[in-house]
Amino acid sequence: MADVTSTALLLLGRGTDPASERGVDCPGDLPAPSDPDLVARATAAKAALGDRVFVLGHHYQRDEVIQFADVTGDSFRLAQQAAARPDAEFIVFCGVHFMAESADILTTPDQKVILPDLAAGCSMADMAVLGQVETAWERFEDLGIIAPTRGGKPQNESIGNDVVPVTYMNSSADIKGFVGRNNGVVCTSSNAKRALTWSFERGSKVFFLPDQHLGRNTAVLEMGFDLDDCVLYDPHKPGGGLTDQQLRDARMILWRGHCSVHGRFTLDSVREVRERVPGVNVLVHPECRHEVVNAADQVGSTEYIIKALDAAPAGSAWAIGTELNLVRRLALAHPDKQVMFLDRTVCYCSTMNRIDLPHLVWALEELVAGRVPNQITVDEDTARNARVALDQMLALP
Repeated sequence: MADVTSTALLLLGRGTDPASERGVDCPGDLPAPSDPDLVARATAAKAALGDRVFVLGHHYQRDEVIQFADVTGDSFRLAQQAAARPDAEFIVFCGVHFMAESADILTTPDQKVILPDLAAGCSMADMAVLGQVETAWERFEDLGIIAPTRGGKPQNESIGNDVVPVTYMNSSADIKGFVGRNNGVVCTSSNAKRALTWSFERGSKVFFLPDQHLGRNTAVLEMGFDLDDCVLYDPHKPGGGLTDQQLRDARMILWRGHCSVHGRFTLDSVREVRERVPGVNVLVHPECRHEVVNAADQVGSTEYIIKALDAAPAGSAWAIGTELNLVRRLALAHPDKQVMFLDRTVCYCSTMNRIDLPHLVWALEELVAGRVPNQITVDEDTARNARVALDQMLALP
């Protein structure tokens, strides 16, 4: 009977399984989602903290959380906003782990970045593990397409660094630090073309982490590369599943990673919505598969999608290929337009949705009580190297 009760509590979110996921346990009592006083408690706690707290809300967050955000935006804009508030003692980041890491890197040492639920990760970011990436880099060294390094400097200056690492913002601090150590750059979905242009001015190949689709779509659709110029490095296969010649011939070495939400959209999704809604505009995020992006009418970042809907004429129909919370919010904001999710099988970002109102209330009330919960910190060396790659992105022409 005890086992049955424990399982029921776990499924209801009132218990934890230490053998399953890391970071799912919150010290103290987590308010029940059905608590009717949650909104009032969040409002009171935020008011009590005043200017000491700055709450950031990612576009993919649920509405019950977004209502308490001081600023909403994509991952990089939110990190920039945190850095622009040096007087805020606490940055409560309603997003996922890599976003909070970026905020910690860009804010002052005196500021504390809090993630309301430590289990709010990102499956794409988790697909690129530092040890696996370093193994791939060693392979490039063995192949002679980059110079072996010591202390961050090439040991043999006669070997040119043909490979420039580029990482998407949606990556861990470890990966950003690796890229910074190896003279690369971070990119967003908005500036990926500029980042690749900068990189190809410095090398003949790009090692693109961790999202294969953003790398491929940018190279092929925006820079005129052929699909054959791109190879896929699979860290779970010996040698990445690539021959020496494939690596030598490649211009884009894509890491095998993807977004679990955007990867769900298929060519059939596009065909089906066009048959069902004549004249519909298909607008997708560049994290979608190449064939989906090819079949869409427009492709762009989260901010691009929001601006496109703002500018769209009344009466127009839009099928949006991105996270459902944002699509629903856009539909509510534009009642004069027909806004729908691209796929009939709806899909939220499950890890983003771990940040719910009970977790936010708990975090804010802990701060009011003088306790700092779930602080995200990046070690000094990693932060310094990651900052190099982030600063390089900010300096892109």
